[in-house]
Amino acid sequence: MSPRPLDGLRVIELTSERCALAGKLLADMGADVVVVEPPGGSPMRAYEPYADDVADPEGALWWWHYNTSKRSVVLDLDSADGATDFKQLASTADVVLEAEPKGRLDDLGLDWHQLGGAAETEPNKRLVWVSITHNGRERPDPPATDLTVLAEGGPVWSCGYDDHTIAPVRGGGNQGLQMACHYAVATLMAALLWREDSGRGQLIDVSMLAAANATCEFATYWWLNQQVNVQRQTGRHALPKISEPTQVRCVDGRWLNTGVPPRRGPEFAALAGWVAELGLADECPYTELLSLGEDYELIDILHLDADPLAAEVFGAGRDTINFLADRLGAYELFVGLQTLGLACGIVYSPEEMLVDEHFVARGFPVTVDHDGTTVTYPGAPYKFSATPWQVARAPLLGEHQDLLAD
Repeated sequence: MSPRPLDGLRVIELTSERCALAGKLLADMGADVVVVEPPGGSPMRAYEPYADDVADPEGALWWWHYNTSKRSVVLDLDSADGATDFKQLASTADVVLEAEPKGRLDDLGLDWHQLGGAAETEPNKRLVWVSITHNGRERPDPPATDLTVLAEGGPVWSCGYDDHTIAPVRGGGNQGLQMACHYAVATLMAALLWREDSGRGQLIDVSMLAAANATCEFATYWWLNQQVNVQRQTGRHALPKISEPTQVRCVDGRWLNTGVPPRRGPEFAALAGWVAELGLADECPYTELLSLGEDYELIDILHLDADPLAAEVFGAGRDTINFLADRLGAYELFVGLQTLGLACGIVYSPEEMLVDEHFVARGFPVTVDHDGTTVTYPGAPYKFSATPWQVARAPLLGEHQDLLAD
């Protein structure tokens, strides 16, 4: 088998929904991730739904997804033997990944300052410790869920519909937890690179709220710079002013996010050419404006108010796409616009996404062996040119307990 990106890296993860995705990303990239579960198992083993609707801690789909490619040991950190075993595991690790309540590990003598930060001997002094907290290790760390992180951190305010009588909408998929995990992975990789020259590890403090806030794009900066609130909008970026709708219902009744319409000359030319190929040039009322668009190097959408003609040409690009939506099915329009180089997205169900030609070609759906039974999983979120991504099933409770004897 070809080497994977993180072969040779050992990570000790204290099980938590707050850091599980970070451990999964590392494990699927080849790191040896040992997830430490408490007696009775991780709370994630009790999260519904279950495979085949059978309430079995070994069949929790949440556990399956967030713990692929890891190994499992059971430790009682509150016991003397458990603490000793954890210290031994940490001494073999490159990285410790945890999201424990504030002060818990400090009180047990199991924090980075005692196991890595004060060390002068190998390998402890090289230990990179990643701590995911609610809002930083120096601030209070109250109980938090994905919903509260998204609401307090800002993304919920930016998500929803043009109709503001409808409450804000929480994004699905545990995004509040996953944002922090992505920041954790990026920063620990930087710390490992720094360690190559310095020979020292470090403590990385990842704030879930800060990660959510930094992912709000315009919303945060509008408020910090001008104390202006953005307005949530259907299928498009939240902005201080309501922009033109971008989500259209196509002739087959399915929905398409039209994304960014033409802004450059070649894009206007390509769209006009496709309209002609479809035999709709005479029927389309925007043909002349599309021709004018071919003369623009770039239409600056932030200054359309100052250039009425550019605004009209830019609007014609969007109107042409809406015109096509009245005549084409969503998938045909989606593929056609993407072929022209125009960003857009069809609104899929999860089942449809997994069989889409593009996702299949990218190797996104993968089959994972569950002791003779294959299960389809979402695969790599990114591809490497030479080092493959590989997914194995999540571990059974304490399946690798013999690691404690190493």
